[in-house]
Amino acid sequence: MRGKSAGIVLVLLYLFFGASGQTQVDRQAPGTDVVRLVGREIALEFDVTLRSRVVATIGDQALRLGDFVESEQALKPSGTYGGFRLLAQKKEALSDSFGKGTRFILTARNDSLEKQVAVTFYDDFPALAVFDVQYTNTGAEVQQIAGWVNNRYAVDPLGQAASGTPPFWSYQPGSYESRPDWVRPLESGFQQENFLGMNATDYGGGTPVVDVWRKDVGLAVGHLEPTPELVSLPVSIAKNGQASVEVRAKVEKALKPGETIRTFRTFVSVHRGDFFQTLVDYRRFMDLNGVRFERPAPASYEPVWCAWGYERDFTVDQVKRTLPKVVELGYRWAVLDDGWQTSEGDWKLDPAKFPGGEADMARLVEQIHAQRLLARLWWAPLAVDPGTDLIKEHPEFLLLNADGSRQSISWWDAYYLCPAYAPVIDYTRQLVDKFIGKWGYDGLKIDGQHLNAAPPCYNPAHAHQTPAESFQKTPAFFKAIYERARAIKPDAVIEICPCGTAYSFFTMPFMSHGDASDPTSSWQIRHKAKTLKALMGPQAAYFGDHVELSDGGDDFASSFGVGAVIGTKFTWPVGSDKDSKIDLTPERERVWKKWQDLYRQKMLSRGNYLGQLYDIGFDRPEGHAIAKGDRLYYAFYAKEWSGTVVLRGLTSKNYRIVDYVNARDFGVVTGPEAKLDVRFTGSLLLEASPE
Repeated sequence: MRGKSAGIVLVLLYLFFGASGQTQVDRQAPGTDVVRLVGREIALEFDVTLRSRVVATIGDQALRLGDFVESEQALKPSGTYGGFRLLAQKKEALSDSFGKGTRFILTARNDSLEKQVAVTFYDDFPALAVFDVQYTNTGAEVQQIAGWVNNRYAVDPLGQAASGTPPFWSYQPGSYESRPDWVRPLESGFQQENFLGMNATDYGGGTPVVDVWRKDVGLAVGHLEPTPELVSLPVSIAKNGQASVEVRAKVEKALKPGETIRTFRTFVSVHRGDFFQTLVDYRRFMDLNGVRFERPAPASYEPVWCAWGYERDFTVDQVKRTLPKVVELGYRWAVLDDGWQTSEGDWKLDPAKFPGGEADMARLVEQIHAQRLLARLWWAPLAVDPGTDLIKEHPEFLLLNADGSRQSISWWDAYYLCPAYAPVIDYTRQLVDKFIGKWGYDGLKIDGQHLNAAPPCYNPAHAHQTPAESFQKTPAFFKAIYERARAIKPDAVIEICPCGTAYSFFTMPFMSHGDASDPTSSWQIRHKAKTLKALMGPQAAYFGDHVELSDGGDDFASSFGVGAVIGTKFTWPVGSDKDSKIDLTPERERVWKKWQDLYRQKMLSRGNYLGQLYDIGFDRPEGHAIAKGDRLYYAFYAKEWSGTVVLRGLTSKNYRIVDYVNARDFGVVTGPEAKLDVRFTGSLLLEASPE
């Protein structure tokens, strides 16, 4: 078909579709025929074997991002099904729940399978192409399908990078025990599988999108199903410097003659700048797909003091003694952390701390409220310790592996409960009734690295349709918690902290705010903020976690400048606990009070985060911007900086620029874009006020 017959087919396609201006045959080189599908900001080029490549058409340039590769593949137990030849193409207008658009259907065959690739461009998503791929057995014998690949693309590096500048940056959603950065530079030899199932006994899940970008353009792929799916999104850098991305799933299917297998709905998108716009578009698309976010409860933005500074062996007297200082500094939440319970699973009160039982706990909450503070309780649902009453009374609650063993949760030496088993959900709702309704808490801090996903469950007592049901229905478990808490207290705040792992997008609608979840650096605080503000919305409540986890243990600026809620786990008075590093000394108190006062004055956490203005990877210094009212707030970060910063997003008027942390006036600039020569160490936070 590469010879005369291939040319005839493509000429006929051109005669039929070329006049529309949407699809055409390009002669890229003598003897090379290319079918070109054109959206507003993205184009796809297919050759006669249905290999493809991506072209970004944002602005005036058309940038071909890489070579032709076999982008959609059906996998054999060993190898792939190849040798496809393009036979036909169909074009149709459509209007569905995602809007109006145009769909193109390419059909190809080999000796045993018919391959159909449907590509849809939606008017409201100009940089996105949606893929629906299927394979039909057209032969006389059963074909063994071991999996599939969609949207496998190569992305060329952009010429010679400056010294010290990586060729690519990437957003990657895999959850691993090492808790890597979600956003990172890529160098030669890099490889990460980003499997969204379990990558360790209790580490798994994530958001089904990966993004790789150069300084001039980026490309993302992912799936668009309304539930979590067991896919991988590998990212790698070859020796020649080329980046590779794809969506991959394992399947065990004996495809009979005449049968069809369909992949998940997937996508490819292009963008300028960093990964922020990709995640915004993904959120917008998924909103139309039924994954929707409520407006955060007002209390979600209030600053947080957490008793975790005293760790598990806290005493109730320590907590009570600290509350007046919490109030004095202006914090509004008091969080009782891990250690109040006898065990995970039973969730009974430790009699050494609460000798009067539940009456003592309710009295503590009353005392917190008496200080005009809100009370939040730590909890690790889905975890149950060995030897608990719950296991003895309800062994059927447990999630079981294929060999009948119990799946472990490493941090607490616990086992998984099955999130898809109705009696487990009922038991969990009863706990919410106790915590919120009976004890009087105003919110829950749900904690644990096991929260994003559950392993497949093989417990025969659960009668699952498939073992993967426990994985797919994990978000519904958290929905039950969220809805029960909000039914008792409409403004209840549900915090989910997955302990440094990448969040599952499908669980996010059921938390009032996400957080930096045990950050290992200020960089993690900032790039996680950008991620969650994209996925949950520009006014999403995002908690920067305890400031003691930031660089130097006092980097409030990294939370403040990205619009995060600030928080602390200080201990007080000095010498009240064994870890003096987090004691609120008089010197620290002055710093803590300064930032708390600034937080209350500015409340940037309630502003609109403008993540499209700065590329977190390639722009130097690192920049962030927030709009609040008619003012813009800028935050720049660098170890040391002496040079120019660019103020983007201004309107065509004059603005006075002030460093509001250090009360320095930089004078008046004129929008829409202005430059300042500055010098700073660590951070520079600026307010632009119109004159």
